Formats: sequence, C-alpha cells, structure tokens
Amino acid sequence: MALVLTDEQSMLRDTARSFLARNASISHLRQLRDHRDPDGFSRELWKEFAEQGWAGILVPESHRGLGVGYVEAGIVMEELGHTLTPSPFFSTSVVAVSAIAHAGNNTQKSAWLPKIASADLIATLAVDEAPKHRPEKIALSATRSGNAFSLKGSKCFVVDGHVADLLIVAARTSGAPGETGGITLFALDSKCKGLRVERTITVDSHNAARVVFDNVPASTENVLGQIDDGWSILDRTLDAGRVALASELLGAGDEAFARTLAYLKERKQFGKLIGEFQALQHRAANLYCDLEVTRSTLLQALQTLDESFDAAAQIVSIAKARAAQSATLAVQEGIQMHGGIGMTDEFDIGFFIKRVRVCQELFGDTNFHADRVARLNHY
Repeated sequence: MALVLTDEQSMLRDTARSFLARNASISHLRQLRDHRDPDGFSRELWKEFAEQGWAGILVPESHRGLGVGYVEAGIVMEELGHTLTPSPFFSTSVVAVSAIAHAGNNTQKSAWLPKIASADLIATLAVDEAPKHRPEKIALSATRSGNAFSLKGSKCFVVDGHVADLLIVAARTSGAPGETGGITLFALDSKCKGLRVERTITVDSHNAARVVFDNVPASTENVLGQIDDGWSILDRTLDAGRVALASELLGAGDEAFARTLAYLKERKQFGKLIGEFQALQHRAANLYCDLEVTRSTLLQALQTLDESFDAAAQIVSIAKARAAQSATLAVQEGIQMHGGIGMTDEFDIGFFIKRVRVCQELFGDTNFHADRVARLNHY
C-alpha cells in the first residue's frame, strides 16, 4: 500500500479544510463554550455536514450514504482536529455507523443508517464504566426473561450522549466483568423508560454524558449482532473509533505545530526572532519528523481497516498510541515556545492541549494500547 493520499482523497482533505476554516474556526468553539450552548455543537453546521455527504461517509450507498472508507473518514477527523470543531461526526458517523453497518440486521440498517446520513439521527456508543478505558470489564447487566431484557447499571464518558437519539449499549448478558464472552450490544432509544442522561462537559469544552440504566426494558429486536457474542464487533467498532481519534490527534498536533512555527517567525527576543535560535530550530525539526512518522503510521492503519475490518487491531493500537504521543509533544512544545502567553485563554494554543488530553484518554490511552500490542503479539 502506498502511504500517500489519492487525488480524490486529497481533494476531500482540501474541501474539508476550507469548509471548516470558513464555518467552524476555533472562535466557533469559543462561542459555544461562552454561551453555554445546551447542545454543545451547531445543529445547523451538522446539517451542512450531511449536505456535503460527510455525515454518511461510511454509510453504504444502498442506504443513501457516500459509501467510501475509513481513510476518507480519517481525513475529515484530521481536519476537525485542526479546528477543534465539536461535532457528532466521531460518535455517530464513525463509531455508531461502524457498529450498525457490521452487526445490524437489514431492518436495523434501513431504519437508522439513512437517518444518520441525512443528519436526522444522532447515535453513540456507551461502553466505559470507570475512569479508565477497560471495555472487557463491562458490568452493566442485561437480565433476560424470555425475549425481554432489563438493563441495570451506568456508563460514563458517553460521547455526545446528552444529544443522542440512539444509544448503542455494551451490556453483560452472561459471565463476569473481565471476561470477553457474555457481552451483548443493545440499540436503545434515548427516551426509554428508566434511562437517565446527565451531561458532563469535558475540560476541552466538548460533549460527553453519564448514562444511568434503572431496569431499562429491551427485547431481542434491540440486539445488535448475537446475544453473548458481542465482544468481536465491539472491539472492531472501538478500533474504528480509535483510528478516528488518532486522526483527530494528528490534526490537532499538526495545527499546534503550525501555529507554534508561525509564532517563532514573528516573536522577537534579545533583538532577534526566536526562531533564529538553533535550540528552538532543533526542537521544531524533531517535532516535524515525529508528526510525519505518525502520519504514515496512521494512514497505514486506516488503509488496513478498509481492507480488513477484522484484522487491524495491532496497527490501530500502534497508530492511536503514537498519535497520542506525537500530539502531546506538539502541544507541550507549543505551550513552552509560546511562553507565558500560551497559558492565557485569549491565546488559542491552550485549547489544543486540552483537546489532545481528552482524545488521548478516549478509547484507551498510550499505556492501554502498548499493553494491547504486547498481548496481541504474545498470543
């Protein structure tokens, strides 16, 4: 596989970049934050995403989507990282679509995928139950009685959970926390009886929620995939989310680096541009090389996911871990090279370090993925 974008993919990147720069710069994030917007994102902008075809970028053409691949979804995520735009694209168009498209039956696909493509339905995955991402330790129970289930427990860090119309919930129908067997995915209406959603605004001014299930009713019609055998599709769906987050991390790191480089060329100290100091030049060059290696690793992960949805675990974890490290280095160097002004709210660089920190944790931090790679190689 050539680790370069095709002409069509480059055109998508340029279109997304200009669209977001024009309609959703960081001032857009500031406005949502300062006005305490109840949704935390612009529904009008999300409709424009649908008009561009991006809301349905992974939705098959048979369900009125673009039907392209994860490389293209990664391109859009990277551009969202450049502008830090709050959007349901990650939760709905990448994660939820991956679960529905690969595990849903024809009725479920026909009911939800066209609505996602037209931005008429927001969906998200509810998996984590503790501060750290440990998906195999799911404890939320789904007690069965005939064809009916009763879900009891809670989920945290549910991205866009407060605005979701559809919740894809990972629950335990058998076994014990820590076991990968006995997990089942349920697709539930967010207005279900017994379901309570509490919005939690994250440090990066993006959206998440805590969701409590108090004997929420479900049936076999709500099941995505097979009962007790949901781990495989859950893990693959998480991989789709992980590589999307890696793309956003690269975009945020790349933008932080570009802004820092521009600052080095305009800020003067001791009568010289600070970019003329060799020590800073060396650090900037090292950061550039680090980001480029991550870019190649990420593209390989996206291409692998397109080629085989079930065989990309290792390269996805490598890409997520590396993107987190590179983006962290980029924002830390950015803050330090900007000096004291980089810590002030009126300077945009601070937004990037907050977003990178959140994306680093979502769906597994660097340590989680390093351990996962070690386990995959061991077995």
